[in-house]
Amino acid sequence: MPDYILHEYAPSGNCYKIRLTAAHLGLPMQRRGYNILAGQTRTPDFRERVNANGRIPVLQIGNRFLPESNAACFFLAEGSPLVPEDRFERADMLRWMFFEQYNHEPNVATLRFWRSFVGEAKLTPQQRALIPPKLEAGKEAMNLLDEQLGRGAFLIGDAFTVADICLFAYSHVAGEGGFDLGNWPNIRRWIADIEALPGHISIED
Repeated sequence: MPDYILHEYAPSGNCYKIRLTAAHLGLPMQRRGYNILAGQTRTPDFRERVNANGRIPVLQIGNRFLPESNAACFFLAEGSPLVPEDRFERADMLRWMFFEQYNHEPNVATLRFWRSFVGEAKLTPQQRALIPPKLEAGKEAMNLLDEQLGRGAFLIGDAFTVADICLFAYSHVAGEGGFDLGNWPNIRRWIADIEALPGHISIED
């Protein structure tokens, strides 16, 4: 087994996804923290050694580096029960992972970061102007997620997959961005079910 090192900012849901995937698989992982509020991932040294895009998380696998949280989760989980064997179900899992990065994370996660970590008083006028549309887009994403979870225990029917991990990461802390989880009963049930699974760790762990 290769040595895994996670380059991360611990409160980030994107970093948490990778830790949670590893926890469910029983994979040991070293952690190296960076303060993104202080620009530690934007330095020339970080860009040269870890990720030219200046972002975390990055999963280091031996001497190779894999940026992008969902790609890292898929890498860790491939060949395990967290990835369906059925071709269509595997593609459907990827569909929800793409949905998370395109519709969910840019709105739900961004508002959490702005409101709970940066602070609205420190946002630029342009960022403040984006709060209402991001709130509406985030609600639409949560509505779709809630509808899907009304059809089965997890996103891909009754199977817990990487798609659930990726969408759980920011959904369960959506309240920190101004989203009322009381509006989505299926999401609340799903969150409780995931938190009760063996091997689960919290975002604070």
